[in-house]
Amino acid sequence: MSSDLDTDVSAAHAMFQSYDGMEGLAEHPASAAASESGPESWRAFFLRVYPGLLVSATIALAATWLSQQYKSPVMLFALLFGMTFHFLHEEGRCIAGIEFSSKAVLRFGVALLGARITAGQIMQLGAAPIATVLFGLATTIALGALAAGSLRLGRSFGVLSGGAVGICGASAALAIASVLPRSPESERDTILTVVTVTVLSTLAMITYPLLATALGLDHVHAGIFLGATIHDVAQVVGAGYSISPETGDVATYVKLLRVTMLLPVVFSIAFFVNRGKKGNAAGAKATLPLFLVGFALLVALNSAGYLPKMAIDAANDVSRWCLVTAIAALGMKTSFKDLAAVGWKPIALMLLETVWIAAVTAVAVTMVY
Repeated sequence: MSSDLDTDVSAAHAMFQSYDGMEGLAEHPASAAASESGPESWRAFFLRVYPGLLVSATIALAATWLSQQYKSPVMLFALLFGMTFHFLHEEGRCIAGIEFSSKAVLRFGVALLGARITAGQIMQLGAAPIATVLFGLATTIALGALAAGSLRLGRSFGVLSGGAVGICGASAALAIASVLPRSPESERDTILTVVTVTVLSTLAMITYPLLATALGLDHVHAGIFLGATIHDVAQVVGAGYSISPETGDVATYVKLLRVTMLLPVVFSIAFFVNRGKKGNAAGAKATLPLFLVGFALLVALNSAGYLPKMAIDAANDVSRWCLVTAIAALGMKTSFKDLAAVGWKPIALMLLETVWIAAVTAVAVTMVY
């Protein structure tokens, strides 16, 4: 007789398809049963997810410690460590918790990113940097979709990689992946995007300050260039403050503007995915993903001054832990063999997107304003 602790691959994946409702996608029939929950159901749910959730959190803790010791990207450590424990996702008690970490924990972490941003921070930059960021983001995603089609990588991968490069690196990749149509390659593509964008962001953190100096940019324009081009928030901060405090402040605000674009971009993708899936159903309507509602609500509360500094700091810390835990879980869902099989094309695409957004921004800051 099987117990609540017994699980297998098919059961775990069916169980967590109920989270499609959080993504603004069509709800799986299994989710109706999952919604009828009582105390015993919640106890059974906890017993199913805690082994995988505990493993994911442990890997996140180890990755964070190593990142602090060696001053390296924590996301990359979490991914690589997670991938070494891929066998835990093939069978056994950890599958359900790994699925939970890579979906629900991920979305909760993305929602908390909204606590970093206020409307005032964005508006004080002026119109020109905002226009540069919007143009760079839109054209990078468009370039990704078009080039991915030409390379036969699929437009979903182009949107995923373009959004990761154009918005905020690994966090954007995770958020966008959660609303894109699912395929057998979805998890592999997400991991590949996170790994590549993290490596490119680290290289940009080292080389872009030198490029800004070579271009003769002043502190403000250098901050705009760094904030509008480097992928991850941490690397933007590192690169900006390596030049001057003023450059670091400007770079951070510009980067937060890009992070703000996560909301409309992910919602737009979810809307079109919904419309494509439900287009033949009478009266079908797209639903707003719940984690994006949370993101927007936190931005609004922070802009209105209702979030105390203690709450903002706590939200940032929890968000970081959630995202690192989700990255570790995604790593466990992907093998080195799968990544090696993708070839050079995805990496070349993301390199092209990185060069494009850097070129667009460099032209804007040197010639336009």
